[in-house]
Amino acid sequence: MTLNNTTQITTIERHILDQQHHYPDASGALTNLLYDLALCGKIIASKVIQAGLMDVLGKTGGENVQGEEVQKLDEFADETIYKLNDHTGRLAVMGSEERPDIIPIPPKYKTGKYVLLYDPLDGSSNIDVNVSVGSIFAIYRRKTPEGSPGTLADCLQPGKELIAAGYIIYGSSTMLVYSTGNGVHGFTLNRMLGEFLLSHPDIKMPAKPKFYSVNQAYEPFWSPGVLRYVRYLQTGEGEPEKLGLSLRYIGSLVADFHRNLLGGGLFCYPADRKDPKKTGGKLRLLYEAAPLAYLAEQAGGYATDGRQRILDIEPTSLHQRVPLFIGDKNLCLKAEQYIKKFDGPGA
Repeated sequence: MTLNNTTQITTIERHILDQQHHYPDASGALTNLLYDLALCGKIIASKVIQAGLMDVLGKTGGENVQGEEVQKLDEFADETIYKLNDHTGRLAVMGSEERPDIIPIPPKYKTGKYVLLYDPLDGSSNIDVNVSVGSIFAIYRRKTPEGSPGTLADCLQPGKELIAAGYIIYGSSTMLVYSTGNGVHGFTLNRMLGEFLLSHPDIKMPAKPKFYSVNQAYEPFWSPGVLRYVRYLQTGEGEPEKLGLSLRYIGSLVADFHRNLLGGGLFCYPADRKDPKKTGGKLRLLYEAAPLAYLAEQAGGYATDGRQRILDIEPTSLHQRVPLFIGDKNLCLKAEQYIKKFDGPGA
């Protein structure tokens, strides 16, 4: 991307419209929904870059449905995404990682054929120390009849039913990365123009992984299979050549995933025995694992809970948690092998 050669400039609006041509029967509703999410990203980014200058840092004093302290920017991001999408007539229902129940469309507005699930600000515990954070979104087609209010059933769909997913990362620059099933594309926000411009077309995970990302502090609480697997990542145990992976862990899922998507590698957050809430995993299936798994597979990668493909998991609750191994396909499949061999067949 360069502003010296206008033939190379592609705005996100133009790109989304071009993608729409893959679907001759498209009404344009999904195109507009994606553009609305890009607008959400611009608004949230405008607050994130002022953290420390405005009263947007720190906690609200409340807890979300996960029992986690809510940051002020969490609340702002959640409200921004909701208010820009509740009245458009494109959505049947929404769901947010910050709210306990589904978010119905107000009765005074029409409902549409899409479902939006989102994590408004992933990694928000890192805001106060200026670490990259991000918003994650997942879009499905509704299952219930159009014209009626959306229901929980519309939200509880496996990731393989996704029609679009993406994230917006707020760091040294603001980037929006998304897919509608035709590859993964990244856009960088040009602050002078106030527009997302195509900077990373058709992203593919590098064939040779460089990094593995895991919170090594939880090692005493991992299963034997996970312990052996992480040792394999460190040493290349049983391989003819050392893997040569470097440990890189930020603790912000979007940031770790983004680095590995561009640089090559694997992020994992296994189940552990330290916290009873995390014995079945920590990350949320609907708001984090599934949309990022969709992007990973579109970029040539893979995602698993250690036993099965993330996109095949049938959700049973709005805030269901899962273990997650995501990134390089071969490394993810190797995780399944180690867990099956050393931990047994499982449930």
